[in-house]
Amino acid sequence: MYKVGDKVVYPHHGAGTVVKKESRTVLGQKREYLTIKILHNDMTVNVPTENADAVGLRKVIDEQMVAKVMKALTGNGTQMPKNWNRRFKHNRDKMKTGDIFELAEVVRNLSLRDGEKGLSTGEKQMYVKAKKILASELRFAKNLSEEDAIAWLEGVLTGQERVSAPKPKRATTTTTAATKKPAAKKTPAAA
Repeated sequence: MYKVGDKVVYPHHGAGTVVKKESRTVLGQKREYLTIKILHNDMTVNVPTENADAVGLRKVIDEQMVAKVMKALTGNGTQMPKNWNRRFKHNRDKMKTGDIFELAEVVRNLSLRDGEKGLSTGEKQMYVKAKKILASELRFAKNLSEEDAIAWLEGVLTGQERVSAPKPKRATTTTTAATKKPAAKKTPAAA
C-alpha cells in the first residue's frame, strides 16, 4: 500500500515521508515495518504495515482537498464545551482521529476562541501543535517550505490570504542591472 518516498500523515505527529520499508523479526514474529521521517519535529516513527490503517496513517491530501480544508478553516466555529477541561479533551480526541477536517476544525475553533476570549495554557500549546501538524501536511500538499506553509496558514486564519487561489511556491529569481525596469512614478495618496 505505501512505498518509500510516499508522503503520509501520522495522526498527532504530522506529515512525513516513508524513508524505509523493511521486514523485522520482533518477539519471534516476522513483520513488515514502515519507517516515517516527520520533518517538522525531527521525529522518526516505525509502524507495522499491518497496523497502518489502525493508527490512522494516510497519504497527504492533494491540491483539491487543500481548497476544501481552507474553506473549513474560514467557516464559522462550532459549539464546544464551555468547561476548558472538557473542551481540551474534545479537541484532543478530534486531533487523534487523523482526519484533516477534524484537525482543521480544532485549529479554526481555537483560533476563534483565542481572538475572542483567549486560551488556557494547555489550549495554547494544543493550538500551536495543531497548527504545526496541519502546516506539515499543507507543506507537502502545496509544495511549500515549512515556514511558508505556517505563514500561509496564519494568513488564512487571519483573513489575509485568499482561500480560492492558494499561493504557489516562491521561486527565487535574480535580477541583473541590464534587465531592471525603471521605477514607476509614485503618485501621492488621496487623503
